[in-house]
Amino acid sequence: MVGIKTLASSSKGNCYIVSDGQNKLIIECGISIKKIKKGLDFNLSSVDGLLLSHSHGDHSKAIKDVIRCGIDVYTSQGTLDKLNIKSHRTKVVKSLNKFRINNWVILPFETKHDDPEPLGFLIVSKSGKKILFATDTYYLKYKFKNLNFMMLECNYALDILNENIRTGRVPAVQKKRLLKSHFSLENVKSFLKANDLAQVQVIHLLHLSERNSDADRFKREIQELTGKMVLVADQ
Repeated sequence: MVGIKTLASSSKGNCYIVSDGQNKLIIECGISIKKIKKGLDFNLSSVDGLLLSHSHGDHSKAIKDVIRCGIDVYTSQGTLDKLNIKSHRTKVVKSLNKFRINNWVILPFETKHDDPEPLGFLIVSKSGKKILFATDTYYLKYKFKNLNFMMLECNYALDILNENIRTGRVPAVQKKRLLKSHFSLENVKSFLKANDLAQVQVIHLLHLSERNSDADRFKREIQELTGKMVLVADQ
């Protein structure tokens, strides 16, 4: 049994908990350690580790506190260097080099973001369930088979962004960064079309932009495209 819990999912902070029914993985720590502990029901002994995709503060805010709690952090060398973190609790992982954390098997893979060495993660539970996590990336070059759960950033829609720029709600300079750093609705759809979704049970849409997204529309369009259950992570 796999459980996926969102503690935060926005530019203000990101944190997720994946459970196999007994043990847990934290993915991202962009909120306070107090909120993370509360989300874990104050049971830190059930946590096998933290997966960190990249260094930006809305994903890494509590990394030092997580380490102080005795939780190992798995991330890239580029992320650790950017954060200037050195600890025996940090474990360097590399794209396409599989590793194990207790009963979890994890394959990191390269993502495309404006930060050194960002990663996504393919997570396999003890029971063999496959969870894909990918955020803060404008493109994914990999294809995945036999996925059961997908946790995908769906940050903005191009037409909403363009209208916000036209009306002055969003500065035009923001568009260039978004196009090369975040997953748009259009690119999420292209990624889903390119992958085998036969065994997918739930698609979680993450990290929606406060201004450039529409949660109801995104959910509806991804459901219509895939025929799968779609959940939009609470911001």
